[in-house]
Amino acid sequence: MEFLRNLLDKQKPLFQKGGKLENLYYLYEAGETFLFSPKHTTGPRGAQVKDAIDLKRMMITVVIAMIPCLLFGIYNTGHMHFLAVGEAASFGDKFILGLTLVLPIVIVAYAAGGLVEATFAVIRKHPINEGFLVTGMLIPLVVPATTPLWQVALATVFAVVIAKEVFGGTGMNILNVAMTARAFLYFAYPAQISGDQVWTYLGDKTPIDGFSGATALAVAYQSGQEGVNAVANLASHNTAVMDDMFSFANMFFGFIPGSIGETSTLMVLLGAAILLFTGVASWKIMVSAFGGAYIMAAVMQLLAVNEFMAMPAHYHLVMGGIAFGIVFMATDPVSAAQTESGKWVYGLLIGVLTIIIRVTNPAYPEGIMLAVLFMNVFAPLIDHYVVKANKKRRLQRATV
Repeated sequence: MEFLRNLLDKQKPLFQKGGKLENLYYLYEAGETFLFSPKHTTGPRGAQVKDAIDLKRMMITVVIAMIPCLLFGIYNTGHMHFLAVGEAASFGDKFILGLTLVLPIVIVAYAAGGLVEATFAVIRKHPINEGFLVTGMLIPLVVPATTPLWQVALATVFAVVIAKEVFGGTGMNILNVAMTARAFLYFAYPAQISGDQVWTYLGDKTPIDGFSGATALAVAYQSGQEGVNAVANLASHNTAVMDDMFSFANMFFGFIPGSIGETSTLMVLLGAAILLFTGVASWKIMVSAFGGAYIMAAVMQLLAVNEFMAMPAHYHLVMGGIAFGIVFMATDPVSAAQTESGKWVYGLLIGVLTIIIRVTNPAYPEGIMLAVLFMNVFAPLIDHYVVKANKKRRLQRATV
C-alpha cells in the first residue's frame, strides 16, 4: 500500500490548481479517498466533532446490508432457470449461472451512474459524493435478471440525472433514485419488466410443460379474477416444476420468480437487522410501514369482494417487493420524512398505499414502487405540519 500511496502523492501536483489536469482534480480526489483515509483534519478552532460515522461509512453499511439479498438473488436466478427447464444442477452450477447474469447488471449500473456522477463533479467542481454506492447496488436488485444491459444503463443515467443531479446532487433529491430508475423502466419498457416471461432466465432452452413464469402477485390477482381461492391457487401453481412453489414458507425464503434482490423476505430482514443495529435506518419507518400494510391487508380481507382481497393479510408481507422496498427504499434518509412523528405517518401511508394499489389496480400488481415515490413527494409536507404542530404546542405552553 505504501507504493500506491507514493504513486498517488507523485501524481497529485498534476491535478492541483495550476496543474495540467486541474479540471480533473475531483476525479483524482475520489480515487484517493476511496483507497486511503483523507489527511485533512478539523482546525484547532471551531466545532470539534468526534464520530466514527461519516457519509462514506454510512453508505458502505447499507451496501453491506444488501449483500445477503444480492448473494441469494444470484443463486435464485440460477435455481429458477434449472427448475424451469427441468434440469438437475448443483449449488455451484446455479450460483455460477446466476453470477454470469447478475454481475454484468451490477457493473453496468455502477459504470453508468459513476460516469454521470463524475461528469457533474467536473462541471460543478465539487467532490464526488458517495451516495451512488447505494444506488448502484439498489438498481440491479430491483430489476429482473433478464433486463437488457442497455436498459439498465439508460434507466440509471435517467434516474441519477432527473431524480438527483437536477436537484443539486447527493442529499438534495426528493425522490428515491433507485425507485425512479425502476419506474422509468416500468413505464418506458414494460415488456421487459412486467408480465410472466421476464422473471426467469431460460436462455435457448424450452421450459417444461406446466411451467409458468408468473410471480406470486400475478397468480394471486388471477385467483381474484377467476374466483379461485388465492392461497390454494398459489399452493397448486407450478406444481410441475416444484411442489408448493408459492407456499408461505417458500415465499418467505425466496425460492420464487421475481426481481433479483426482492424475492427473499428472510434476506431482507437480515439486511434490516444490520441497518437497525448500526443505527443507519429508522425503525419507526420500518415498523409503521409493515404495520400499515398488514392493517390495510386485514381490512381488505374483511371487505373482500374477490378471492385476492380475501387472501390472509400476512401473505402480502412476503409477496412481491414490499419488504425490500420498505427496508431499503422507504428508509432512505434523504427522501423520507425527517421528523420523528412524521416518520410514523410516512411509513404508515407507504404500507397502506402499497396494499390499496396492489389489490384494487390490476395495472400495478406491485404497489410499493408507486407508494414510495408518492410518499417521497409528500414527505416535506408531512414534516411541515409536524413542525407547525410542535410550534403551536410550544406557543400554547408559553402563554400559560
